[in-house]
Amino acid sequence: MKKLTLTFLGRDNWSRPVYEGDDGRLYVDVDPRDIDHEPSIYTKSSNSFDGEPATPVHADITFVPHRDTW
Repeated sequence: MKKLTLTFLGRDNWSRPVYEGDDGRLYVDVDPRDIDHEPSIYTKSSNSFDGEPATPVHADITFVPHRDTW
């Protein structure tokens, strides 16, 4: 499975955590409830911080410094 490291950048205009991947793309967790839920990571449309979620990501993800949840 593909490996991806995501570094937390902040929250978008919908309060969803936004990350930058080690590949330079922006990603969003569309269901950042708590640690008991699996992350639901999508690419950001047009690689824009406040862009809409675009494509679901299936990878072995490492969060830096940690996964941001609600």
